[in-house]
Amino acid sequence: MSMISTVAKHRGACCLLLWLATQAARAQFGMAGPDVTYTAVTETGGAHPGATIRAALTFRLSEGWHVNAHKPREDLLIPTELSLAPSPGIAVKQVAYPEHTLYTFSFQPEPLAVYEQTFTIGVVLEVAGDLEPGDRSVEGQLHYQACNDKQCAPPKDLPVALTLTVVPADQPLIPQHEALFQRIPWEKAEEAPALTAGEGAAQPGEAVPAPPEPPADEDWHTLAAHFDVAGRLAGYADTEAFLAFLDATEAGESTSENRFADMALWLVLVLVLAGGLGLNLTPCVLPLIPINIGIIGAGARAGSKSRGFALGLAYGVGIAFVYGALGLVVVLGISSAFGTINATPWFNAAIAVIFVVLGLAMFDVIYIDFSKYQAQYGIRKNERGSFLIAFAMGCISALLAGACVAPVVIYTIVYAQDQYAKGIPIALFLPFLLGLGMALPWPFLGAGLSFLPKPGGWMDRVKQVFGVLILAFALYYGHLAYTLYSDRNVDPAAVQESVAASEEAGWLASLEVGLAQARAEGKPVLLDFWATWCKNCLVMNKTVLKDPGVLERLEGYVKVKYQAEDPSQAPAKDVMEHYAVLGLPTYLVLHPTDVDTPMPTR
Repeated sequence: MSMISTVAKHRGACCLLLWLATQAARAQFGMAGPDVTYTAVTETGGAHPGATIRAALTFRLSEGWHVNAHKPREDLLIPTELSLAPSPGIAVKQVAYPEHTLYTFSFQPEPLAVYEQTFTIGVVLEVAGDLEPGDRSVEGQLHYQACNDKQCAPPKDLPVALTLTVVPADQPLIPQHEALFQRIPWEKAEEAPALTAGEGAAQPGEAVPAPPEPPADEDWHTLAAHFDVAGRLAGYADTEAFLAFLDATEAGESTSENRFADMALWLVLVLVLAGGLGLNLTPCVLPLIPINIGIIGAGARAGSKSRGFALGLAYGVGIAFVYGALGLVVVLGISSAFGTINATPWFNAAIAVIFVVLGLAMFDVIYIDFSKYQAQYGIRKNERGSFLIAFAMGCISALLAGACVAPVVIYTIVYAQDQYAKGIPIALFLPFLLGLGMALPWPFLGAGLSFLPKPGGWMDRVKQVFGVLILAFALYYGHLAYTLYSDRNVDPAAVQESVAASEEAGWLASLEVGLAQARAEGKPVLLDFWATWCKNCLVMNKTVLKDPGVLERLEGYVKVKYQAEDPSQAPAKDVMEHYAVLGLPTYLVLHPTDVDTPMPTR
């Protein structure tokens, strides 16, 4: 048995050696590795002369990449090692590496010890007793080799630096980033290889037991189930607006800019219903009403007003049914994808172009007409009248809408999709409501009650009113596309630096850690979605989120910065879809549902 294990181990080592050689050859051709960024923070806001202080460097790799652990399980692998050069008056005493994760790769039968996408290394620094107050920089490098399940990048050295602020001995020290430092295994810290400043090796403070990790099956999605979205703010907001957002959230008022206010909701519903009714007055519909009444056997042929009313009602139900079903299929069929792609400038530009075409069609500049196909599916006149035929004709007329109707129907469905993706469930019924408005006159027309005006040139004016409305929304989506595009003209490094400064001030970079901490402490969460291409994220980080009034208001929150660099790829795609986030920045206030804790108040 021992021999078999030895053979298997050697075979695994050979496979690993062959795979590493292959990757090295690929590296010679300039294979790009992942982007690696880091943030460096200290345990307190400053350090006293003659004392020790702990610091933490958190490294982040691109999605899907990892580095080898500090002590790999195979001698062939390149270990991850942090080296810091002592600064005058500051000695590097100890380095604490994180616990590794065992991962089995396709090229290696035995699991390997790695650090995953985000990992933190702790260091212990000693400050000389005669060091004057001021900022000191400790520089060094991280030596690593990044790999994914298919390839390895060449070994690299990442320059790093951390700033240590020396303060007078009588100045109080303010703890910060407590949760981060509690997760570092200080009891396993190693002595630094070079100590030239100070005498002796200062010991770190007593190790604080790490808080219990959430169960393995409690990923962000599991933890998110224990929170409700109490507030939502999308896009840039000045300090006054941001504080108003917090005020409304803490008062239990609606803050979602994507949700209609009560009056606006009723206004939209009335406008859609009236719009459907108005479609009957367009030149593509009004002149054909007598013909369709004859086809379904209503009016004078019905035999009675009640039967004619029922036949007209069946015809109208067919119209409303088709528009409602078409809306449900389109809206629900692509709702998840829509929420992600709607955050891109290209998609909004395409919607603007479509609406321009539809608007021009209402002015007869472009001709859109499907009614010419109606003859292929038309139903012969039925003298007695049939409810099934009336319903079928209503469905057919809705599907093969004329030049005046199709642009409005398409616009309503697209608009409904947009609003539903923004978290407005009632938008599902907008296409049905449009069909209902168009169907309203038909029971009365079937009963022989003539109350519609006679055809005339005024019908073109009605159609043009719809055209103006559609073109107005085309301008809105065009402006939105331009805004999204211009917001991406930003220096990614500047955004990254602003986020690093926020994390130094107490923001968390992990959604899982933030939700777990908030649930354990019974606190609400302020969740900030950002990316390095988001200009408004940079502006908010440097202005509003540094405002003293805002900082004071956020003291009772667990603050999380979630990087949604590529909204079309997991995990950002999944998180953004879960929270119905369409653009960046977006700020959400999450409140734990299983903890009876009130929202923070002023």
